[in-house]
Amino acid sequence: MMNSLAHGNSISDIEVTNISSHGLWLLAHGKELFMPYDQFPWFKDKPVKSLVDVEEQAPGHYYWPELDVDLTEEIIEHPERFPLKSKST
Repeated sequence: MMNSLAHGNSISDIEVTNISSHGLWLLAHGKELFMPYDQFPWFKDKPVKSLVDVEEQAPGHYYWPELDVDLTEEIIEHPERFPLKSKST
């Protein structure tokens, strides 16, 4: 058995594959997920470095540590089921 990873690290099959003026694409386990900025405003106008730094904390659960954004595959695929809520007025 080959194990070249340090304890606690994992190989993840997720990556941000494209960033455009409309949104960003996340490739997760062979499935491409599009996140338009009008549905996911936390990503708009952020540095590329913070957008591509994404972790899969559990199957189908993604986290962008530099942005403190935490989304599930269901939220990405069906944002209409999860209306945006802001604590600021």
